Amino acid sequence: MHKADIIYASEEQAGRQFVERVWGKRPTYAVVIGNTETAKIPGVSAAGAVPEITDFTPAADVELLYYGRCKCIDGVPVTPTGVPTPGIIAMSALQLVSMPIFAINAGVRVRPHTPYFELEGVPGEDIRTGKALKDPRRVYENGVVLGRELAKNSEYLVIGESIAGGTTTALAVLMAMGYDGQGKVSSSMIDNPHSLKEKIVQEGISNSPFSKEQMKADPLKAVQAVGDPMMPAAAGVVAGAAESIPVIMAGGTQMAAVMAIVKGLAPQVLSNIALGTTKWIVNDRTSDVRSIVKQIGKVPILAADLDFGPSKHEGLNVWEQGLVKEGVGAGGISVAAFLASQGKIGKNEMLAKVEENYVQLMRIMGK
Repeated sequence: MHKADIIYASEEQAGRQFVERVWGKRPTYAVVIGNTETAKIPGVSAAGAVPEITDFTPAADVELLYYGRCKCIDGVPVTPTGVPTPGIIAMSALQLVSMPIFAINAGVRVRPHTPYFELEGVPGEDIRTGKALKDPRRVYENGVVLGRELAKNSEYLVIGESIAGGTTTALAVLMAMGYDGQGKVSSSMIDNPHSLKEKIVQEGISNSPFSKEQMKADPLKAVQAVGDPMMPAAAGVVAGAAESIPVIMAGGTQMAAVMAIVKGLAPQVLSNIALGTTKWIVNDRTSDVRSIVKQIGKVPILAADLDFGPSKHEGLNVWEQGLVKEGVGAGGISVAAFLASQGKIGKNEMLAKVEENYVQLMRIMGK
């Protein structure tokens, strides 16, 4: 059996079969970016030193992947305590294994200084209004077309996301669709603010123009009411690509919410999907990604067994305490790097590359 630094966190047999299918193959990486005003609610996100900076985070993350530095901001996206974006992990994996990278704009306020696909989405409103998105159906349909096109040139697809405030909108859409998400979505912060998220979600659902039955029957109504722009875009690309090639949905509980949307709109593709995440998500005591995915279907969860404990940099050690955990496809793209290299790249090689990039980025920031 193939050896790689991967934790089979759920549906192990299906997970091993998925690994067999993509072992040694060259992935294509797509990252979906968006903004939601929900990220600016105090206490929701650790994606920026101040809430307004969250508008820049997705664009900066994409620039990091393409150029190894950001153009739309000075330095790199950091948490209020100075921990760098998980984009540093995705960027390191992409430097270790050659693969095409595509950015997909689902609706951002700040556009990246990179090439990107445009799905005609707009930034999301505060979900407490119950009117989060304008036309998610068009974005979803554009995403399906793009997914089919990407599949024509790809052995398999890895799809990640960057959107601040996304775990709150993930909880909202899961609950609007009738899933049990309470206390189960993760957070970029060590102390997961479940009660704050649930209060925001309840307010949004109660202000929704749609009934609970309508939102259960049509995931795009749930997304329109309390979702974010990343969701219909990512769901469409996954649904379109997974018709013909395997897809790793790279992320944690946000991608689980996207998976729930895919199940509602294109259930036949679920057998071609795995969730790829980090060990920090599957080991997180303040969330439960396994429970969410189990409610959706028998989809395997593959977690990159990354370990920043041995690092001499405090900004990386803190990941082991549960800060940030996942984002910009960090876990799924690490899994893909391990598989593409046929196990030659693992947690040690990843840590060495991340440390090298960390030193360079801190130098850029003058730290």
